[in-house]
Amino acid sequence: MSLLVADLTRGAMTEFQEKLRQQHEESMHRELEALLTTSNKAEAEISRKDFHGFKNLFHRFLQVKGPSVDWPKINRPPEESIQPYEKIKTKGLPDNITASLNKLAVVKLNGGLGTSMGCKGPKSLISVRNENTFLDLTVQQIEHLNKTYNASVPLVLMNSFNTDEDTKKILQKYKHHRVNIHTFNQSRYPRINKESLLPVAKNMGMSGDNAEAWYPPGHGDIYASFYNSGLLDKLIAEGKEYIFVSNIDNLGATVDLFILQHLMSQPEDKRCEFIMEVTDKTRADVKGGTLIQYKDHLRLLEIAQVPKAHVDEFKSVTKFKIFNTNNLWISLPAIKRLQDKNAMDLEIIVNPKTLDGGLNVIQLETAVGAAIKSFNNAMGVNVPRSRFLPVKTSSDLLLVMSNLYSMDAGSLTMSEKREFPTTPHVKLGSSFTKVHDFLARFESIPDMLELDHLTVSGDVTFGKNVSLKGTVIIIANHGDRIDIPAGAMLENKIVSGNLRILDH
Repeated sequence: MSLLVADLTRGAMTEFQEKLRQQHEESMHRELEALLTTSNKAEAEISRKDFHGFKNLFHRFLQVKGPSVDWPKINRPPEESIQPYEKIKTKGLPDNITASLNKLAVVKLNGGLGTSMGCKGPKSLISVRNENTFLDLTVQQIEHLNKTYNASVPLVLMNSFNTDEDTKKILQKYKHHRVNIHTFNQSRYPRINKESLLPVAKNMGMSGDNAEAWYPPGHGDIYASFYNSGLLDKLIAEGKEYIFVSNIDNLGATVDLFILQHLMSQPEDKRCEFIMEVTDKTRADVKGGTLIQYKDHLRLLEIAQVPKAHVDEFKSVTKFKIFNTNNLWISLPAIKRLQDKNAMDLEIIVNPKTLDGGLNVIQLETAVGAAIKSFNNAMGVNVPRSRFLPVKTSSDLLLVMSNLYSMDAGSLTMSEKREFPTTPHVKLGSSFTKVHDFLARFESIPDMLELDHLTVSGDVTFGKNVSLKGTVIIIANHGDRIDIPAGAMLENKIVSGNLRILDH
């Protein structure tokens, strides 16, 4: 009898939950329609497409409860599904790589702002090397490629409503460069109140209180927004077959001719539609997404999808040895096929935020690499670490500005003068977080060719021509200041206390 009661209760509960879900969905649809009435016709047309994608995401969000993976079913990927880069390289290049290059477009994810580094505007406009911005370096790389191989590889920027206007102003300066530049915009989705699950936006406007009501929904949005923009069809019509996608702040993500050739040399019936570049995990990468075998498919597993009890296991370098660099090679006809059928099933990332006024909201996002399971003959390529050189913090910026790297035609390579190919571990304290403050604290960037580890904390400045070797730790306690004198050479040193150098 008690079993029957339990079943009835469960049935009633499920029915109640289903009704609640329907209510949430109907309320959301009503609110979105009301919001659309507050914009002009042209804007409403674009926003309607955005909202179509958002409704799908919201619908799936209401269906899914708990972690999206069943942990015991996770397996390591089979050996052949992740190829070592060296193996791909041994196949060599054909005499005419130009034909392959002409079937490629380069897409850079350019939706992010420089706020985490204390900069206003798009992150891609921060100077990273000899006054060159991320965008300058990208244009230089592709122009060099086009000139060297007499090719026509276009650059495509996926902007967001945060970066579009500023980026377009800057694009004027590349008019006479040998690279065609296209842009398209990521969707604009409404943030939703954590309690009511309704949009916090009062209208479609972007100013005042409403500015915080919108967000770009993660780079997984590339498939829908690329498709909706018409640019996908345009590139296919121009004979493009693959896109190489990467984050604009990853300075290691250059076009690799060997991976391109590997894609182009596959037989028609076994065409690889998706390559994810992965690289070996170090202690610094424990949070990076990894490739797993799950229900007979290669799949990206992000830390947000891992049940709490297994997070430490996910972070272990022994079980999951590689992580996703977010350098991806994707077939354009395959994107079109999947979008036509609405068959791209991306796991939802629920990102909780607190607005300035203290309101708790959630934003629903997806990741571009999560689509790997939807493509045919997808594979990973284990690439050298040099293809992953992201600049997320001022510590990263110090590395790429230093003599550890030499620059040629927009590409950074590790200096031949460094004996070990590994990158030093650099941790700069909060006084260095903002780019402006960081630059003010270095009269010139130190010589770091023989550096292994640098930790700097507190009020510290560096004079000209300082040299850092081995492990160097500099700590100025609260109220103290340390000025490293010009020409100083610090090797395996800990510096603490107070050291002032004053002009007289």
